[in-house]
Amino acid sequence: MNNEIVVWGIHNTNNENLLLHDKVIAIGWHKMGDLSKIKTDRESYYMAYDKVYPNKSKQSIAGSAGQLFRFVNEAKVGDYVVYPTKFNRMVNIGRIEGEYFFDAEETEYNQKRKVKWLKAFPRSEFSQGALYEIGSFLSFFKVKHYANEFIDAIYNKKNIIDNQENEDNVIATSETIIESTKDYILKELNKNFKGYELEDIVADLLNAMGYRTKVSPHGGDNGKDIIAYKDELPPRIIVQVKSQKGNVTESTVQSLKGTMDEGDYGLFVTLSDYAKNAKTYLEKHPIIKSINGSELVDLILKYYDDMSDRFKAAIKLKKVFIPIIETEE
Repeated sequence: MNNEIVVWGIHNTNNENLLLHDKVIAIGWHKMGDLSKIKTDRESYYMAYDKVYPNKSKQSIAGSAGQLFRFVNEAKVGDYVVYPTKFNRMVNIGRIEGEYFFDAEETEYNQKRKVKWLKAFPRSEFSQGALYEIGSFLSFFKVKHYANEFIDAIYNKKNIIDNQENEDNVIATSETIIESTKDYILKELNKNFKGYELEDIVADLLNAMGYRTKVSPHGGDNGKDIIAYKDELPPRIIVQVKSQKGNVTESTVQSLKGTMDEGDYGLFVTLSDYAKNAKTYLEKHPIIKSINGSELVDLILKYYDDMSDRFKAAIKLKKVFIPIIETEE
């Protein structure tokens, strides 16, 4: 009996939260239809793929059809799956609980399997090599070199060891380099810019985005950390900044609403994310916008050139050209 623990990686950029909500893993290639109708050998998958996508190269056929074959036939019930999500910068780990099925009601990502999501971890919990491996440019792939690191995380075993031999076997794609840069910025913000210093960073960013800002005196802001204007006239934007580790709750977001006068808009900024009840509250109150840690980093990267020299001296970045490997579905 083979008791080998197998770990798969999956990417889905169409609707990341949907996979977590529906408790599935899903990949694209919807034009292929129901894959269970194809014979269970690779050659049959290659032929079926070539028929649907006749203008693809042999390399593309082998790569894409191979992913479909693995998803349907090689991945087994009981195998683990690692799913990195960009919207909250978490690594989600689950266990496959069902065989392949074709969801005809979906319009795009309709090749699916049921999964039980076990735990979610911040990316900072894993080694750089492990993050590089799950940053593969493939949609569905086997985690070969750092599988044990993800399994250990589920069972609270801290066993992150830099393994140079493994890292030499893992290719850093453009996607993984971008994500590691974002990890670095978020880590530096969490480590060196807490409390009032984070307020200064947010004000600096808003200035770079074209707003005029006034940072409130420390300790006497009554919940109005920053007041921002787009021009000389109203409306004004009341900004509240939180550097806490845990997710922001509904009651915390409500406290911002209580500081706003009629005609004001609100902006809540956090290095973490928002709890489910806070997201529901924000949906019902569109005059308050929210920025989580991942979105804050994206904005910093977008407006970095226009931010202050003080910030650039603290977080030093350099633009480089990175090869882009084209991916499918």
